[in-house]
Amino acid sequence: MAQNKNALIRYRTIDKCLQNSYRTWTLDDLIEACSDVLYEYEGRGVNVSKRTIQLDIQLMRSDKLGYNAPIEVYDKRFYRYADEDYSITDIPLNENDMHVLSETVEMLKQFKDFSLFSELGGIIQRLEDKIYTEKTHQPSIIHLDKNEHLKGLNHLDILYQAILKKMVLKLTYQSFKAREAQIITFHPFILKEFNNRWFLVGKKKQKSPIMTLALDRIISIDYTTNVEYLDEGFDGDTYYENTIGVTVMGEEHIQKVVLKVKHPHSPYILTKPLHHSQRLLKKLGNGAILIELRVHHNFELERIILGFGEGIHVIEPPLLKQSILSRLQNGLDLYRTEMSPAGLKRAQRSLSAKGHSILNDIYTQREVKKISTLLHKYFADSDEATYGKRTLLMDLPALKPFLLNENLLEIVHSIDPKAFLTKAIFFDKPQTQNWAVGWHQDVPINVKEKITVEGFTSWTLKKGINCVCPPEELLHSIFTIRVHLDDTVEQNGALKVIPGSHKRRFSDDEINTITANSNPSVCEVKSGGVHLLKPLILHSSPRATSQKKRRVIHLEFCSTELPEEMEWLEREDL
Repeated sequence: MAQNKNALIRYRTIDKCLQNSYRTWTLDDLIEACSDVLYEYEGRGVNVSKRTIQLDIQLMRSDKLGYNAPIEVYDKRFYRYADEDYSITDIPLNENDMHVLSETVEMLKQFKDFSLFSELGGIIQRLEDKIYTEKTHQPSIIHLDKNEHLKGLNHLDILYQAILKKMVLKLTYQSFKAREAQIITFHPFILKEFNNRWFLVGKKKQKSPIMTLALDRIISIDYTTNVEYLDEGFDGDTYYENTIGVTVMGEEHIQKVVLKVKHPHSPYILTKPLHHSQRLLKKLGNGAILIELRVHHNFELERIILGFGEGIHVIEPPLLKQSILSRLQNGLDLYRTEMSPAGLKRAQRSLSAKGHSILNDIYTQREVKKISTLLHKYFADSDEATYGKRTLLMDLPALKPFLLNENLLEIVHSIDPKAFLTKAIFFDKPQTQNWAVGWHQDVPINVKEKITVEGFTSWTLKKGINCVCPPEELLHSIFTIRVHLDDTVEQNGALKVIPGSHKRRFSDDEINTITANSNPSVCEVKSGGVHLLKPLILHSSPRATSQKKRRVIHLEFCSTELPEEMEWLEREDL
């Protein structure tokens, strides 16, 4: 390594040390730091003398390199910067530097009209802006979009040199989907930037497809000389000719995409085309236009279209149109299902005062669809009847992450932070059957085995499950959340309840008297909504007058433990 480069490394090391004001720096400390850094670069020990560092400090203090570093000695042995914000990397351009740069810019501007130098325009403007900023000490005129915290940028120079020198790489790489990193042999062809993110494009081996690796997912880089580099003459312009972004599909995925662009977005699309294949098909009324692209249908295309929101309407192809529609609906669902603190408080008050409350829009339709799909697959693969699965989450645990979503957990914790799950039952009112359940209170709980305990009465064994009526005080610490997978209305058997009937347990005669002289409420709940109930509230499920499905998942929660000799059939902390 040249001596002047060694000196530059020492200057930067000393500068970095003195910027760290959280520790003290003696001359020996600076010698050790410079020796360590040079060892990393050289791969061997480098003798840095005391005299060398003293001369470096003297030179940094001087104007010879333009540093004028305010290095001072305090307590007769420690070095520091008098100005804590100083760094040699932040020194302004001197007058001579600006003069040379100005002449260089003027020279480059002479070549701006030649095709060979067509890409220099932005560089020249940035140089002019730098000179203007240094001369006038005014804010920069040109502001570039940059992300200084983007990971992987430190790999750029190494990868550039590897491509230039046709080196085969050993990369430690972990994609967002991978659980752990893997080491891959990679033949790098080009570096590509898109949307302020950098990618490495190449192959694992000759017969492998082209791969695109994100630099921010590269953990480490090494080289291998045991594998011959694949010099395929890769042409990035040809490879990305029909692509927006970095995701290249097969030739069969090149689509004729027709978009209707509304005003005021249309002028921007005309002056800055979405892709070089864009052509204007027609000017429509109210400033709208119809354009056509021929590109791959990939994630980046969809993201650009979605970025215009209501400003772009996909006309064709149908698959892209449906995908955009689905994404917009899912996005709207996220806002629709956003939990309202005021609504949650109202539901809590209603549950406490009336014994029940309804909260719609707790699950997105995507979540409802996922839950429905898992249920359908489970029952399709078994011989069980679908209208009464009493150990749902015990037998189908894959439902838990979708069923116990963020909104549901927030509801549970708002009612009782100590609550845990004790029961999960699936009810499906078959279209071929019509059944009703009379007025009653939900009293029995499910336990693992029958054990005689004072206060626990009326034992039953239903489908292999031990049920028992607990003491009334235990029932007051229980609440139910019924998750509705279908729109539930009176015609397909919506629950009827007697508000305020949840204060105590009634006898059969009392239930008959109350229900005969009360005006019940019909509890209509939308798909993705929930119905909160206290177990002692009087409720019934009337016969339906339509065959529309009514699928409900009954979740029961409690915050009181059973006696030591007893165990819940199902108990899960949230």
